[in-house]
Amino acid sequence: MIDFPTCPRCAYELRDDELGRVLCCRCEDRAAQQLGAIQGPRGLYAQLAHHLQRGSGSGGPAVSGSKTAPAPLRVDILSLQCAGGPVLGPLETWVRDWETHGHADMCEAGNLQRRVDHACRTLRFNLAWAAANHPAADEFAAEIGTIHRTLTGITSGEKPARRLRFACACGAVVPFTLNTHGETCRACGTGYERSDILGRGLAGRGAAA
Repeated sequence: MIDFPTCPRCAYELRDDELGRVLCCRCEDRAAQQLGAIQGPRGLYAQLAHHLQRGSGSGGPAVSGSKTAPAPLRVDILSLQCAGGPVLGPLETWVRDWETHGHADMCEAGNLQRRVDHACRTLRFNLAWAAANHPAADEFAAEIGTIHRTLTGITSGEKPARRLRFACACGAVVPFTLNTHGETCRACGTGYERSDILGRGLAGRGAAA
């Protein structure tokens, strides 16, 4: 049996023009689109401000009467907005990493929105290099995908995708969601396409997370 090179992110076979790359072009394009959706004055990060107060999920600022105490702020949104939170923290960590390779510029000037915008812009600008050469490009794409799903779930009012697990042939447990494009077992490196994952049984009674 001949083993063809596959993308570690989605497990699809690399096309002839993708050989030698770390990520396939589809995963590179998806990461670029997700970074573009996060940044900007109307981007997903900026939209968090409209969901900061409890009960403000309609997309506009919450309004309270003069005799009513303002609604308490959502701690989960505050966590996403802060400098060391699960949005800006990982973005700037990757910028610092790519900067050591000479393919990004770190900038912590300005407010948090400016820092998010700068991180997304410099990562998008250098994404082609990373997709072709960075040994952890699959981890980067996975983390950007997680940030994008988290922000989209909050700003759209949708519930986050249910976390499930399946058993790899090596015996390790691999997490996935129903919207996965593919997963790779971190224990043995085996790649699974979406159809393979959905055709496998869930890993035990506690498979849902």
